[in-house]
Amino acid sequence: MVEVSIEGEKTILVPYLKEHVPKYHLWMQDPDLLFATGSEPLSLDQEYQMHLSWSQDPLKRTFIVLDKEMIVGDFQHGQPHTEAMVGDVNIYMNDSEDPQLAEIEIMIAEPKSRGKGLGKEAVLMMMTFAVENLAIHTFRVKIGESNQPSLSMFRKLGFKDVIFSEVFKEWTLELPITESKQDELQRLTGQMVTHS
Repeated sequence: MVEVSIEGEKTILVPYLKEHVPKYHLWMQDPDLLFATGSEPLSLDQEYQMHLSWSQDPLKRTFIVLDKEMIVGDFQHGQPHTEAMVGDVNIYMNDSEDPQLAEIEIMIAEPKSRGKGLGKEAVLMMMTFAVENLAIHTFRVKIGESNQPSLSMFRKLGFKDVIFSEVFKEWTLELPITESKQDELQRLTGQMVTHS
């Protein structure tokens, strides 16, 4: 279970709480989001079960992305701030041969919050968190070839194309965390504040 919130310039990453599930479930009724994330539609009960399993899985970390401009009142760590929910960012450490390799995913579900740099900032903060707290040394993403905005963003962040799957019509990209990349991450997320 993630016990911290991470605050950046535009976003705050908060732990995925049960209070977030109804809005998350609503997002996951959108066929375009299901397609973009490679997800299957779930019932609300199934979504609560999924939340529970994710929050207890030591190989996953999930944060809900809040748009700071949408937070009502002052931000308080431990509060869901569902009014400001715009997406989520996840990592999975599911490579049995390399436990320090993490697959990363970002979703900005709210259309009005796209194109504002929130996804980029959330990914950079998640990567910094994972390097500093979980000793992750390589990040991987799998992105459908039709999702040009995501492909473009990750390539701009330095991810390189590794393989294209004809079957799934998706690219796999990777970014090794070298010393210079770690310095760059720390520079880019220098204003990041962790709340616990």
